Amino acid sequence: MIEPIKSPPQQPTSNEKLGLSERAFSAAGAAFLSAVIVNPLDVAKTRLQAQAAGVAYSHPMTNHMSRMAVFGPNMMFADLRCSPSCAHAGVHGTVSICPRECFEYKGTLDVLYKIIRQEGVARLWRGTSAGLALAVPTVGIYLPCYDIFRDWFEDLAAQNAPSMTPYGPLLAGSLSRSLACTICYPIELARTRMQAFHDLNSGKKASGVWKTWVDVLSNLKTSENMKSVQSYRALWTGLGAQLSRDVPFSAICWSTLEPVRRRLLSLVGEEANAMSVLGANFSAGFVAGCLAAAATCPLDVAKTRRQIEKDPTRALRMTTRQTLKEVWRDGGMRGLFTGVGPRVGRAGPSVGIVVSFYEVVKYALHDHQQQHES
Repeated sequence: MIEPIKSPPQQPTSNEKLGLSERAFSAAGAAFLSAVIVNPLDVAKTRLQAQAAGVAYSHPMTNHMSRMAVFGPNMMFADLRCSPSCAHAGVHGTVSICPRECFEYKGTLDVLYKIIRQEGVARLWRGTSAGLALAVPTVGIYLPCYDIFRDWFEDLAAQNAPSMTPYGPLLAGSLSRSLACTICYPIELARTRMQAFHDLNSGKKASGVWKTWVDVLSNLKTSENMKSVQSYRALWTGLGAQLSRDVPFSAICWSTLEPVRRRLLSLVGEEANAMSVLGANFSAGFVAGCLAAAATCPLDVAKTRRQIEKDPTRALRMTTRQTLKEVWRDGGMRGLFTGVGPRVGRAGPSVGIVVSFYEVVKYALHDHQQQHES
């Protein structure tokens, strides 16, 4: 049986007097910071998973007739650079001599390098607008609700079943994540599609959230088999896969984070300050995020496949179980853990940043309230 977790005396992150607005403000700031810093790894993870699902990343100008149609007979070549690792022949530095393999991704660093060289550094932050639009409301719902549900579950367990107290963070994390994910899912769908599909035409503006939604709904309306389906349902395509990933992720993350954080804070005790709160929360969040991300990677692969599916009929009829079977059939265990490197590399710092920033701001607000009252 798991021993009940004992909270350190007078935990410095006490938020009994903080309202929902203060918690939401803390969470929104944490989400903004995290979304900007770790977005390149999120793009790399999505590209690797999309490529494994069959998305082709070769440039359309690798085809002779495509170049003729776009540039005409006097402009056969675009200024589209190959990777130096590719075998070169013919005209140096043009896409005409790039074999298809030059545009295939072989790992996290390869994705980052090729995106920078072929699309520009700015494309590493592709989907950041959607990420910010998603992260701020999602985390603004997620973390404050987690605080409220955790306190409620732990108080209820302490009064009625003390042995169940350690499971409070697990239940609170699962419930709060389900709520936030369902409300904000259409933005998550747009972000994944923006990161998975790219356009190498430098003069064309990349699709934003609104344009991505329009494309999803347009594909639904043009399908003969799906005209009777309500259009809005397409914006929640893959929600089941998202929940099947995020709920276990939150359960593993919070059930790991809370005991580690409380143990670290108990070592500081009465001498806690903002830096010790920051260090304890970042360390606990980093460990918990890495562990949860690695454990739920197969579900993340399934979620990505469902979100980038362009056939609306197939997209609405796919299930997470069917998708996982397809991934296993096509790539085995390696396919199930496609993109695990950038996923873990993103999740560890992301959870650490979000949780530590959130708790430090709460600590500062709580300390300010105490000084103001005194």
